[in-house]
Amino acid sequence: MKARFAALRARVASFAQSLSRDKADTLLLLAGALSVLAPHAGHLPPWVSLLCAATLAWRTVITLRGTRLPPPVLLLPLAMAAVSGVFLTYQTLLGRDAGVAMLVLLVAFKMLEMRARRDLFVVIFLCFFLLLTTFFYAQGIGSALMMAASIALLFGAQLSFQFTGAAPPLRRRLWLGARVVLLAAPLALVLFVVFPRLQGPLWGMPSDARAGRTGLSNSMAPGNMSSLAQSQNTVFTVRFIDPAPPQQQLYWRGVVLGAFDGRTWVQVGAGLPPGTAIRLALGGRAVRHQVTLEPTGRHWLFALDLPAAPPRLAANPSAMSPEMELSALDPIEQRVRYDAVSHPGYSLQADATLAGAALWLALPDGFNPRALAAGAALRRHADPAQRVNVVLRRFHDEAYAYTLEPPLLGRHSVDEFLYQTRAGFCEHYASAFVVLMRAAGVPARVVTGYQGGEANPVDGFMTVRQSDAHAWAEVWLAGRGWLRVDPTAAVAPERVRRSLAHALPDSSLFGLGGIGFGFDASDSLFSQLRFQLGALNTGWHQWVLNYTPERQHGVIESIRSGALNLRTLAALAVAALLVWLAHVRRVRRRGDPVDALYLALCLHLGRMGMARGVDEGPNAYRARLMKLPAPAVPAVLAQLHALPLTAPQNQAVAEFLRLYSAYKYGPWPTAPGLVATLKNLLTKLR
Repeated sequence: MKARFAALRARVASFAQSLSRDKADTLLLLAGALSVLAPHAGHLPPWVSLLCAATLAWRTVITLRGTRLPPPVLLLPLAMAAVSGVFLTYQTLLGRDAGVAMLVLLVAFKMLEMRARRDLFVVIFLCFFLLLTTFFYAQGIGSALMMAASIALLFGAQLSFQFTGAAPPLRRRLWLGARVVLLAAPLALVLFVVFPRLQGPLWGMPSDARAGRTGLSNSMAPGNMSSLAQSQNTVFTVRFIDPAPPQQQLYWRGVVLGAFDGRTWVQVGAGLPPGTAIRLALGGRAVRHQVTLEPTGRHWLFALDLPAAPPRLAANPSAMSPEMELSALDPIEQRVRYDAVSHPGYSLQADATLAGAALWLALPDGFNPRALAAGAALRRHADPAQRVNVVLRRFHDEAYAYTLEPPLLGRHSVDEFLYQTRAGFCEHYASAFVVLMRAAGVPARVVTGYQGGEANPVDGFMTVRQSDAHAWAEVWLAGRGWLRVDPTAAVAPERVRRSLAHALPDSSLFGLGGIGFGFDASDSLFSQLRFQLGALNTGWHQWVLNYTPERQHGVIESIRSGALNLRTLAALAVAALLVWLAHVRRVRRRGDPVDALYLALCLHLGRMGMARGVDEGPNAYRARLMKLPAPAVPAVLAQLHALPLTAPQNQAVAEFLRLYSAYKYGPWPTAPGLVATLKNLLTKLR
């Protein structure tokens, strides 16, 4: 394997050396453009990605063969057809997605129209601008690292076109591009910390900038939750200030649904009588936690059931509905962080009668007759709590299945689920349970949100993903108020006790689209690596992406009031500058180490009576030492007999001067270990 790799590497090196300067620089630019265009392939239409790939391949063939670029009469119709395709796909040429598609095609087509030096820099600057659009779709630490590598590659390509003489090797040019990025990093870090941050983006986002998001909505129909369960997108992360409750108590309250049309559940709206007081008694220990909510484009906020009060958000007032739903006035378009205090033990509307009970008993006519009859039969039990237990025992004892791939349901969705398919996800069980309870005369409603979460032992944060989306029920009992009832726990208790992966059969795990289940051992190498990466990603979100103006103000105030005040920072900056200047001066004084070794050789030979003339270069010096006509260079080392040295010393001097001459006057150094080689030869001479 090593031999094959070495042979392949030798072939690639030989091929790269055989390319002319223009071809090599153009291929490097194509590689930089490809690194910028590739991340957009995941969200652009397939035809755009294929057209860009074909265009870059076409330009590569033209470069390698040395043929002429296509004429404008061919490129113009192709460009017009591409613009028409973008318009037909998006029905517009404006907005985020259409604009990015146009810019991607522009970069690709510009590769076929580089006829002057100015066009090269136009392509590079277009690539720099296209890099910014990548963060419309992904802002993780992986995306940032990929963008930094792309910038270094583009800088390397840009530097390649600046050399007027012989260009350095590719590795040296790429390192120069990376050095530019590394040198700019400290300044970027300082600007990131102290530069005034705006509340919104630097430019107005187009109307489709938040498109394509998945998450909870204000309605629920069969299949909604099961589709969310196949997504591993993070909804929010939680840092518990107080000890976290057990897994089976981690219910993150979202939207309460009470209106049913026979298939879909929606919110009831403002249906309570005006002035109705909501009686809430909080009991048990309080659980303080901090939630970092990802952008959702919706108004909902999430907290552990049940929050004591709405959280405080900067420049976005929040409120709590009579159903204990948390919401913000404006949609959550940016990452927000807020503190919440919840009481898992609570009593909600524990009155003798329920105000507005008709809202939570209403059922549509003409739907699910068998379920309505079964619910009416439950009225023979005088105690409403007993009616609840009867339905839960039915789900537990009878042959009901919990699956991500339930059969499709028709008009009478609840009847078909209860008596025919008997297989469903959490929304099927919650919907059927609430219908049975209402038919039995027990006020009930559906609550959607998230259940559970994955705790990271590395940083202590808990991550709640879309796959944790869940639906449960609440029933009202006289004197006890609204009580949470999770019918899914009666069918698949592992869903609530542990996670979704443990509740599903093994055959269902393959439909989760790379969720990564099946690694139960938290101490396994894979789990440890995943937790470390998760902690790194969480830190990136907490300290970089969530660096809000409020946090910036706090950081600056702490700097001003702490030991590191502005004067201390200025003194440190001056000291760092002086150290850097001293280092630069020392490096300049030291000069090129190869020249220093050549000077040492000349001094040593001079002490032996063979001093180098002031006007002699290394080739002339070598020819004179060997008593040959300058500036001829012999091909055989045996002609060094004229030197008053031993044969190994003669060979060392000849090889030293040959390598130094190639270094100074050749295209570029031939070996990266040149300094070590020259030191070895000088040691042999001494």
